[in-house]
Amino acid sequence: MPSPLYLAAAVAVSAGVTWGLRALPFAVLTPLRRSAVLRYLACQMPTGIMLILTLYSLRAVRPAGPAVVPAALALAVAIGLHLKTRNAVISVLGATAVHAVLSALWQI
Repeated sequence: MPSPLYLAAAVAVSAGVTWGLRALPFAVLTPLRRSAVLRYLACQMPTGIMLILTLYSLRAVRPAGPAVVPAALALAVAIGLHLKTRNAVISVLGATAVHAVLSALWQI
């Protein structure tokens, strides 16, 4: 059985590390708010993430395969929704729903 001093030291070290890890983001946040790079990334990342998701989703679709029609229509829906609403969540959810429905029906 560990001594009470050892247990108290372990709890103190754990509490210190936990407190430090929780306080660190707040200490770093203030200088980052003035960063021009961070502002640029905040504007450009949604487009980059949408592009990465699109390429990842279409990586397995073969141009002559049966999955090209649902994928192409879902991509068109995603682009149309995004141009109309400018909301990435609506675009992704709408395209996902269209792709799921078309993929299920296309196999019949």
